[in-house]
Amino acid sequence: MLLIKNGKILTMAGLNYDKGSILISDKKIIEIGDKINTHDKDVTEVIDASNCWVLPGLIESHCHVGIIEERKGFEGDDCNEKNEPITPYLKALDAINPMDSSFHNALSAGITGLMVGPGSSNIVGGQFVFIKAYGRSIEKMVVLEPAAMKVAFGENPKSNYDSMSKMPTTRMAIGAMLREELFEAKKYYIKKMNAKKSGDSFDEDFRKECWIPVLEKKIPLKAHVHRADDILTAIRIAKEFDLELTLDHCTEGHLIAEEIKESGFPAIIGPSLSTRNKVETRNVDFKTPGILSKEGIKVAIITDHPVTRIQDLIICAAFAAREGLGIEEGLKAITINAAEICNVADRVGSLEVGKDADIAIFDGNPMDIFTKTLYTIINGEIVYKAKDVE
Repeated sequence: MLLIKNGKILTMAGLNYDKGSILISDKKIIEIGDKINTHDKDVTEVIDASNCWVLPGLIESHCHVGIIEERKGFEGDDCNEKNEPITPYLKALDAINPMDSSFHNALSAGITGLMVGPGSSNIVGGQFVFIKAYGRSIEKMVVLEPAAMKVAFGENPKSNYDSMSKMPTTRMAIGAMLREELFEAKKYYIKKMNAKKSGDSFDEDFRKECWIPVLEKKIPLKAHVHRADDILTAIRIAKEFDLELTLDHCTEGHLIAEEIKESGFPAIIGPSLSTRNKVETRNVDFKTPGILSKEGIKVAIITDHPVTRIQDLIICAAFAAREGLGIEEGLKAITINAAEICNVADRVGSLEVGKDADIAIFDGNPMDIFTKTLYTIINGEIVYKAKDVE
């Protein structure tokens, strides 16, 4: 058993402790409170977190860690299959390299969970996976797979296929081609369900099977949307086909906050710690998360690594907190909100009995630029320890 004691514990579940303890066994949190009696328990390791902040492991809810490897160039870049605009059958799972150095960078920042997937060159890019940030075998790191289906609107797919002189080169084509794909997927799904009810034989189609979790609303469309008009198009199409949706990047979301609230869909905001090097990001602002949160919209904050470095996730949340989101909501945006949006809150995102023991320990307020990560714990195992910790 591992015991963390004397820490300022922010559970992200509505109950905090100024000087609390957490007891961990078999990869899970088994007890949390002001004081834990360990006399009859086999505690093998103790972390004294006096004067430290103890939080759930941080969560990055949209990134390309391990799928765009650092310092590897073309050989390590497997983010976009740019030759076919609709590729829902691709799996990020097949392209993530756990040996990528950015995993260590994540751990050094207290990040324990990552939503990793394809980029935005295609209208439909493929399937995201939610993984733990530590391991050598990707199968052992998986929490949820598939976790979302990537779709993209606007500049990126337009630019990619315009250079090939093929569709889509307009927003009209993006919308039409996505609707056509969803229409055919829905026909396939209905046909399969009818065959199942009647007992008739049915030939499965590899390129359509991947849509079933989306159509059954088990996983969302994960929409790359920066401009306000693209955000509204994504909402429109999701409503037409009765699908779940996350609004990723949501750069101009603050301009249509009321419409996003009415949609009921969450916003995954960022990367905001980057240059306005694209037409679609000219209105990027750290005020966006606060404006949307105050409207009652569930908000997560991302780096979109490698656009912004994965280890700067907490800095992005801190800037958003300063610009109106507030510290509590800023921390939620990279813990429990992110977990709920990614559909993994039953396991991670807060410190509660029965949840995975994914924990980050800091030597102060993690939003302070001078604060250091002392320990990162995943599944009850210390996977990162600062060099100056005894």
